[in-house]
Amino acid sequence: MIVLAVESSCDETSVSISKDGKNVLSNVVYSQIELHQSFGGVVPEIASREHIKRITFIFDKAFEEAGVSKDEIDLVAVTKGPGLIGSLLVGINAAKAFAFAYDVPLIGVHHLAGHIYANQIEGEMEFPLVALVVSGGHTELILMKDHFEFEKLGETHDDAVGEAYDKVARVLGLGYPGGPIIDKLAKEGSPEYPMPRIRTEGAYDFSYSGLKSHVINFLNRQKMRNEPVNEKNMAASFQKAAIRHLIAQSENAVKDFGAKMFIVAGGVAANSHLREEVDKKFTHVKVSVPPFKYCTDNAAMMGIAAYYQYQKTKTADLMSLNGYSRLKLA
Repeated sequence: MIVLAVESSCDETSVSISKDGKNVLSNVVYSQIELHQSFGGVVPEIASREHIKRITFIFDKAFEEAGVSKDEIDLVAVTKGPGLIGSLLVGINAAKAFAFAYDVPLIGVHHLAGHIYANQIEGEMEFPLVALVVSGGHTELILMKDHFEFEKLGETHDDAVGEAYDKVARVLGLGYPGGPIIDKLAKEGSPEYPMPRIRTEGAYDFSYSGLKSHVINFLNRQKMRNEPVNEKNMAASFQKAAIRHLIAQSENAVKDFGAKMFIVAGGVAANSHLREEVDKKFTHVKVSVPPFKYCTDNAAMMGIAAYYQYQKTKTADLMSLNGYSRLKLA
Protein backbone atom coordinates (compact mmCIF):
# COMPACT_ATOMS: atom_id res chain seq x y z
CA MET A 1 0.00 0.00 0.00
CA ILE A 2 1.36 3.39 -1.05
CA VAL A 3 0.17 6.28 1.11
CA LEU A 4 0.24 9.97 0.23
CA ALA A 5 0.20 12.07 3.42
CA VAL A 6 -0.27 15.79 4.02
CA GLU A 7 0.62 17.70 7.21
CA SER A 8 -0.18 21.40 7.70
CA SER A 9 -1.34 21.71 11.31
CA CYS A 10 0.91 24.64 12.25
CA ASP A 11 3.82 26.26 10.42
CA GLU A 12 5.28 23.35 8.46
CA THR A 13 3.95 22.41 5.04
CA SER A 14 4.79 18.78 4.42
CA VAL A 15 3.89 16.04 1.93
CA SER A 16 5.20 12.47 2.12
CA ILE A 17 4.82 9.23 0.23
CA SER A 18 5.38 5.97 2.11
CA LYS A 19 4.91 2.27 1.46
CA ASP A 20 3.46 -0.48 3.66
CA GLY A 21 3.64 1.48 6.90
CA LYS A 22 7.42 1.45 7.02
CA ASN A 23 9.30 2.68 3.94
CA VAL A 24 9.41 6.45 3.54
CA LEU A 25 9.86 7.16 -0.15
CA SER A 26 9.79 10.93 0.23
CA ASN A 27 9.20 13.46 3.00
CA VAL A 28 9.29 17.08 1.91
CA VAL A 29 9.01 19.71 4.63
CA TYR A 30 8.87 23.47 4.22
CA SER A 31 9.33 25.33 7.52
CA GLN A 32 8.05 28.85 8.09
CA ILE A 33 10.01 29.35 11.30
CA GLU A 34 12.04 32.33 10.02
CA LEU A 35 8.84 34.16 9.06
CA HIS A 36 7.43 33.89 12.59
CA GLN A 37 10.59 34.46 14.66
CA SER A 38 10.24 38.26 14.71
CA PHE A 39 6.74 37.86 16.20
CA GLY A 40 7.92 35.55 18.99
CA GLY A 41 5.48 32.83 17.91
CA VAL A 42 3.38 31.53 15.05
CA VAL A 43 0.94 34.03 13.50
CA PRO A 44 -2.03 31.96 12.26
CA GLU A 45 -2.93 34.20 9.30
CA ILE A 46 0.64 34.22 7.99
CA ALA A 47 0.91 30.46 8.47
CA SER A 48 -2.20 29.64 6.44
CA ARG A 49 -1.22 32.00 3.62
CA GLU A 50 2.21 30.39 3.38
CA HIS A 51 0.64 26.91 3.22
CA ILE A 52 -1.48 28.04 0.27
CA LYS A 53 1.56 29.46 -1.52
CA ARG A 54 3.72 26.37 -1.05
CA ILE A 55 1.53 23.29 -1.01
CA THR A 56 1.32 22.62 -4.77
CA PHE A 57 5.09 22.84 -5.07
CA ILE A 58 5.53 20.52 -2.06
CA PHE A 59 3.16 17.98 -3.64
CA ASP A 60 5.14 17.96 -6.89
CA LYS A 61 8.48 17.65 -5.09
CA ALA A 62 7.24 14.72 -2.98
CA PHE A 63 6.23 12.77 -6.09
CA GLU A 64 9.49 13.65 -7.81
CA GLU A 65 11.60 12.40 -4.90
CA ALA A 66 9.50 9.25 -4.38
CA GLY A 67 9.69 8.24 -8.02
CA VAL A 68 6.06 7.12 -8.14
CA SER A 69 3.16 8.30 -10.28
CA LYS A 70 -0.08 9.77 -8.95
CA ASP A 71 -1.97 6.71 -10.23
CA GLU A 72 0.01 4.47 -7.85
CA ILE A 73 -1.39 6.08 -4.67
CA ASP A 74 -3.65 3.70 -2.71
CA LEU A 75 -4.59 5.93 0.24
CA VAL A 76 -4.51 9.65 1.01
CA ALA A 77 -3.95 10.74 4.61
CA VAL A 78 -4.14 14.20 6.12
CA THR A 79 -3.86 15.74 9.56
CA LYS A 80 -7.36 16.63 10.80
CA GLY A 81 -6.35 18.16 14.13
CA PRO A 82 -5.52 19.49 16.57
CA GLY A 83 -3.87 22.57 15.13
CA LEU A 84 -4.43 26.02 13.67
CA ILE A 85 -7.75 25.76 11.86
CA GLY A 86 -6.71 27.87 8.87
CA SER A 87 -3.55 25.86 8.39
CA LEU A 88 -5.35 22.54 8.79
CA LEU A 89 -7.96 23.41 6.17
CA VAL A 90 -5.31 24.12 3.53
CA GLY A 91 -3.92 20.62 3.87
CA ILE A 92 -7.35 18.99 4.18
CA ASN A 93 -8.68 20.65 1.03
CA ALA A 94 -5.55 19.75 -0.92
CA ALA A 95 -5.83 16.12 0.23
CA LYS A 96 -9.54 16.03 -0.61
CA ALA A 97 -8.90 17.41 -4.08
CA PHE A 98 -6.30 14.74 -4.80
CA ALA A 99 -8.43 11.92 -3.36
CA PHE A 100 -11.45 13.03 -5.41
CA ALA A 101 -9.48 13.50 -8.63
CA TYR A 102 -7.82 10.08 -8.44
CA ASP A 103 -10.71 8.23 -6.75
CA VAL A 104 -8.60 7.18 -3.76
CA PRO A 105 -9.84 6.68 -0.17
CA LEU A 106 -9.07 9.52 2.23
CA ILE A 107 -8.41 9.21 5.96
CA GLY A 108 -8.05 11.93 8.59
CA VAL A 109 -5.36 11.33 11.21
CA HIS A 110 -4.89 12.80 14.68
CA HIS A 111 -1.71 14.86 14.84
CA LEU A 112 -0.52 13.26 18.07
CA ALA A 113 -1.04 9.77 16.64
CA GLY A 114 1.36 10.83 13.91
CA HIS A 115 3.99 11.86 16.45
CA ILE A 116 3.61 8.52 18.23
CA TYR A 117 3.97 6.57 14.98
CA ALA A 118 7.15 8.43 14.08
CA ASN A 119 8.68 5.76 16.31
CA GLN A 120 7.50 3.05 13.90
CA ILE A 121 9.44 4.42 10.93
CA GLU A 122 12.87 3.12 11.95
CA GLY A 123 11.78 0.77 14.74
CA GLU A 124 9.02 -1.60 15.76
CA MET A 125 6.46 -0.97 18.46
CA GLU A 126 6.06 -3.58 21.22
CA PHE A 127 2.90 -3.66 23.30
CA PRO A 128 1.92 -2.72 25.89
CA LEU A 129 3.83 0.53 25.61
CA VAL A 130 3.77 3.92 27.28
CA ALA A 131 4.19 7.00 25.11
CA LEU A 132 5.31 10.36 26.45
CA VAL A 133 3.79 12.90 24.04
CA VAL A 134 5.50 16.28 24.23
CA SER A 135 4.35 18.28 21.24
CA GLY A 136 3.42 21.96 21.07
CA GLY A 137 0.68 22.55 23.61
CA HIS A 138 0.53 18.89 24.62
CA THR A 139 2.21 16.99 27.44
CA GLU A 140 0.54 13.61 27.92
CA LEU A 141 1.19 10.00 28.85
CA ILE A 142 -0.58 7.48 26.60
CA LEU A 143 -0.94 3.72 27.12
CA MET A 144 -1.16 1.53 24.00
CA LYS A 145 -2.03 -2.17 24.17
CA ASP A 146 -2.16 -2.55 20.39
CA HIS A 147 -1.97 -0.48 17.22
CA PHE A 148 -4.33 2.49 17.35
CA GLU A 149 -5.58 1.74 20.83
CA PHE A 150 -4.93 4.87 22.89
CA GLU A 151 -5.66 5.32 26.59
CA LYS A 152 -4.73 8.62 28.19
CA LEU A 153 -3.09 8.10 31.58
CA GLY A 154 -2.30 11.71 32.39
CA GLU A 155 -1.84 15.18 30.98
CA THR A 156 -0.72 18.65 32.01
CA HIS A 157 -2.98 20.58 34.36
CA ASP A 158 -1.83 23.90 32.90
CA ASP A 159 1.14 24.70 30.65
CA ALA A 160 2.71 22.12 28.38
CA VAL A 161 6.46 21.67 28.68
CA GLY A 162 7.05 23.18 25.22
CA GLU A 163 5.04 26.27 26.18
CA ALA A 164 7.11 26.66 29.35
CA TYR A 165 10.33 26.50 27.31
CA ASP A 166 9.06 29.21 24.94
CA LYS A 167 7.96 31.48 27.80
CA VAL A 168 11.21 31.15 29.74
CA ALA A 169 13.21 31.81 26.57
CA ARG A 170 11.09 34.90 25.92
CA VAL A 171 11.63 36.43 29.37
CA LEU A 172 15.34 35.73 29.05
CA GLY A 173 15.31 37.53 25.71
CA LEU A 174 16.60 34.49 23.84
CA GLY A 175 14.16 34.38 20.93
CA TYR A 176 11.80 31.83 19.39
CA PRO A 177 11.41 28.87 19.40
CA GLY A 178 12.63 28.52 22.97
CA GLY A 179 13.25 24.79 23.18
CA PRO A 180 16.33 24.46 20.94
CA ILE A 181 17.82 27.72 22.27
CA ILE A 182 17.54 26.74 25.93
CA ASP A 183 18.78 23.21 25.19
CA LYS A 184 21.88 24.62 23.51
CA LEU A 185 22.59 27.14 26.27
CA ALA A 186 22.05 24.55 28.99
CA LYS A 187 24.96 22.48 27.66
CA GLU A 188 27.26 25.40 28.39
CA GLY A 189 25.87 26.13 31.86
CA SER A 190 25.51 24.54 35.29
CA PRO A 191 22.18 23.98 37.14
CA GLU A 192 23.14 26.24 40.03
CA TYR A 193 19.87 28.14 40.48
CA PRO A 194 17.38 26.48 42.85
CA MET A 195 14.20 25.25 41.19
CA PRO A 196 11.03 23.86 42.78
CA ARG A 197 10.36 20.14 42.52
CA ILE A 198 7.09 19.78 40.65
CA ARG A 199 4.38 17.73 42.35
CA THR A 200 0.91 16.77 41.12
CA GLU A 201 -1.93 14.81 42.68
CA GLY A 202 -1.96 12.34 39.79
CA ALA A 203 1.05 10.06 39.40
CA TYR A 204 0.90 10.47 35.62
CA ASP A 205 -0.05 14.15 35.38
CA PHE A 206 2.11 17.19 34.69
CA SER A 207 2.24 20.86 35.67
CA TYR A 208 4.58 23.54 34.38
CA SER A 209 2.98 26.87 35.31
CA GLY A 210 4.62 26.85 38.75
CA LEU A 211 8.10 26.25 37.37
CA LYS A 212 7.58 28.89 34.69
CA SER A 213 6.33 31.42 37.27
CA HIS A 214 9.26 30.66 39.57
CA VAL A 215 11.73 31.52 36.81
CA ILE A 216 9.85 34.70 35.82
CA ASN A 217 9.58 35.91 39.43
CA PHE A 218 13.25 35.16 40.09
CA LEU A 219 14.30 37.10 36.99
CA ASN A 220 12.11 40.04 38.00
CA ARG A 221 13.63 40.12 41.50
CA GLN A 222 17.14 40.03 40.09
CA LYS A 223 16.29 42.88 37.74
CA MET A 224 14.83 44.98 40.57
CA ARG A 225 17.98 44.40 42.61
CA ASN A 226 20.10 45.20 39.58
CA GLU A 227 21.79 41.82 39.97
CA PRO A 228 22.88 39.88 36.85
CA VAL A 229 21.61 36.47 35.87
CA ASN A 230 23.83 33.91 34.18
CA GLU A 231 21.66 32.87 31.22
CA LYS A 232 23.51 29.61 30.65
CA ASN A 233 23.13 28.55 34.27
CA MET A 234 19.48 29.58 34.28
CA ALA A 235 18.85 27.53 31.12
CA ALA A 236 20.56 24.52 32.69
CA SER A 237 18.63 24.92 35.95
CA PHE A 238 15.25 25.26 34.26
CA GLN A 239 15.89 22.40 31.87
CA LYS A 240 16.99 20.03 34.61
CA ALA A 241 13.78 20.65 36.58
CA ALA A 242 11.54 20.44 33.50
CA ILE A 243 12.99 17.16 32.23
CA ARG A 244 13.14 15.63 35.73
CA HIS A 245 9.35 16.01 35.97
CA LEU A 246 8.81 14.32 32.58
CA ILE A 247 11.02 11.40 33.56
CA ALA A 248 9.51 10.90 37.02
CA GLN A 249 5.91 10.72 35.79
CA SER A 250 6.90 8.48 32.89
CA GLU A 251 8.69 6.10 35.23
CA ASN A 252 5.50 5.80 37.30
CA ALA A 253 3.46 4.86 34.24
CA VAL A 254 5.95 2.36 32.82
CA LYS A 255 6.22 0.60 36.17
CA ASP A 256 2.52 0.59 37.06
CA PHE A 257 1.31 -0.71 33.70
CA GLY A 258 4.09 -3.23 33.07
CA ALA A 259 5.07 -1.64 29.77
CA LYS A 260 7.45 -3.52 27.49
CA MET A 261 8.38 -0.32 25.70
CA PHE A 262 8.68 3.39 26.40
CA ILE A 263 8.57 5.88 23.55
CA VAL A 264 8.88 9.65 23.32
CA ALA A 265 6.92 11.57 20.70
CA GLY A 266 6.73 15.19 19.57
CA GLY A 267 8.98 18.17 19.03
CA VAL A 268 10.44 18.13 22.56
CA ALA A 269 11.71 14.61 21.80
CA ALA A 270 14.57 16.40 20.03
CA ASN A 271 15.78 17.80 23.37
CA SER A 272 19.25 16.42 24.07
CA HIS A 273 18.88 16.33 27.87
CA LEU A 274 15.57 14.43 27.61
CA ARG A 275 17.19 11.89 25.30
CA GLU A 276 20.10 11.43 27.70
CA GLU A 277 17.82 10.96 30.72
CA VAL A 278 15.58 8.48 28.87
CA ASP A 279 18.60 6.36 27.95
CA LYS A 280 19.84 6.54 31.53
CA LYS A 281 16.58 5.84 33.38
CA PHE A 282 14.74 3.31 31.20
CA THR A 283 17.32 0.56 30.90
CA HIS A 284 14.82 -2.16 31.90
CA VAL A 285 12.48 -1.68 28.91
CA LYS A 286 12.84 -1.16 25.19
CA VAL A 287 13.14 2.56 24.41
CA SER A 288 12.41 4.49 21.24
CA VAL A 289 12.95 8.17 20.47
CA PRO A 290 12.46 9.23 16.83
CA PRO A 291 15.38 10.47 14.72
CA PHE A 292 15.60 14.26 14.81
CA LYS A 293 14.08 14.65 11.34
CA TYR A 294 10.88 12.93 12.51
CA CYS A 295 10.51 14.77 15.85
CA THR A 296 9.12 18.00 14.45
CA ASP A 297 5.97 18.15 12.32
CA ASN A 298 6.26 16.15 9.11
CA ALA A 299 3.99 14.20 6.77
CA ALA A 300 5.97 10.94 6.92
CA MET A 301 4.79 10.22 10.46
CA MET A 302 1.20 10.97 9.41
CA GLY A 303 1.47 8.52 6.51
CA ILE A 304 2.83 5.74 8.73
CA ALA A 305 0.08 6.36 11.29
CA ALA A 306 -2.56 6.38 8.54
CA TYR A 307 -1.44 2.97 7.29
CA TYR A 308 -2.03 1.37 10.70
CA GLN A 309 -5.22 3.33 11.28
CA TYR A 310 -6.63 2.16 7.94
CA GLN A 311 -5.64 -1.45 8.63
CA LYS A 312 -7.54 -1.21 11.89
CA THR A 313 -10.69 0.61 10.74
CA LYS A 314 -10.91 0.30 6.93
CA THR A 315 -12.85 3.56 6.93
CA ALA A 316 -12.43 6.60 4.70
CA ASP A 317 -14.11 9.97 4.84
CA LEU A 318 -13.95 12.21 1.78
CA MET A 319 -17.02 14.41 2.09
CA SER A 320 -17.45 15.04 5.82
CA LEU A 321 -13.79 15.24 6.90
CA ASN A 322 -13.09 18.57 8.57
CA GLY A 323 -10.38 20.26 10.57
CA TYR A 324 -10.44 20.60 14.36
CA SER A 325 -8.44 23.09 16.40
CA ARG A 326 -8.96 20.88 19.44
CA LEU A 327 -9.24 17.12 19.21
CA LYS A 328 -8.82 14.40 21.82
CA LEU A 329 -6.62 11.41 21.06
CA ALA A 330 -8.08 9.31 23.85
